[in-house]
Amino acid sequence: MTDHQFSINRANMNRMTVGRWLLFITLGIFVIYFLTPLYVMLVTSMKTLDDIRLGGLMNPPAVVTFAPWIKAWNSACVGIQCEGLNGFFWNSVKITIPAVFISTLLGAINGYVLTKWRFRGANIVFALMLFGCFIPFQVILMPMARMLGLLGLAGTIPGLVLVHVVYGIGFTTLFFRNYYVTIPDELVKSATIDGAGFFTIFWRIMLPLSIPIIVVTVIWQFTQIWNDFLFGVSFSAGGGQPITVALNNIVNSSTGVKEYNLDMASAIIAGLPTLLVYVFAGRYFIRGLTAGSVKG
Repeated sequence: MTDHQFSINRANMNRMTVGRWLLFITLGIFVIYFLTPLYVMLVTSMKTLDDIRLGGLMNPPAVVTFAPWIKAWNSACVGIQCEGLNGFFWNSVKITIPAVFISTLLGAINGYVLTKWRFRGANIVFALMLFGCFIPFQVILMPMARMLGLLGLAGTIPGLVLVHVVYGIGFTTLFFRNYYVTIPDELVKSATIDGAGFFTIFWRIMLPLSIPIIVVTVIWQFTQIWNDFLFGVSFSAGGGQPITVALNNIVNSSTGVKEYNLDMASAIIAGLPTLLVYVFAGRYFIRGLTAGSVKG
């Protein structure tokens, strides 16, 4: 290797090193920017009220206490009920799990029909379902309230499950339809020739191939339903409200001394499930999205 080639290679390595360091510094800045609010919430939730008043916002707690967490879970006042977030947390579980399961299953069936059992007007049906993804929440409040009243589900957990299923079908159908387009039609045709029926092909061929997009859909629906506030406050009542509504009532309470440690602990409890889902399943979300982006 000549001195000239050596100099060129060394200059390229230096540029790569500088670029890599700039990338790391930029990523580090974004990490600090996004994790700082979580840090403030976490340390504030473990401080006493005196520590909050006398100390700085970023300071760690002088004495670590989990009393705000215990109070938030067991005895925080949500309106006139001082029973904590315990019951409301399980309300959200009862709402989220059935709604995610039903909307994911219906979206898979819709995507399967629209791609492998095409019929006249299938594109129009898909376009109408896709249009539902762009309808603002506020537009469907009155029609949905009327429908829940006619069905006798107003103010109930099953009614809220129905609302989330109906609103989520457009998104789940979009996900599965775009994924199933990438699966060769010959698989379905061969299975049909061998005597397999509609649901046999769906359960034994399509669903086993759908694991990546199922993960994407479950994460998407879980996040949307668990974090929903508008539907929860509009279509639930009393002890059937989700945790987001209870959190709003705790944080916006105007009686007594403002307990910021309690508010932060309540917010972390409410957001912990979605945070854990993204921490442990976030990489599968990206894989699932990219799995359906390349045809063939």
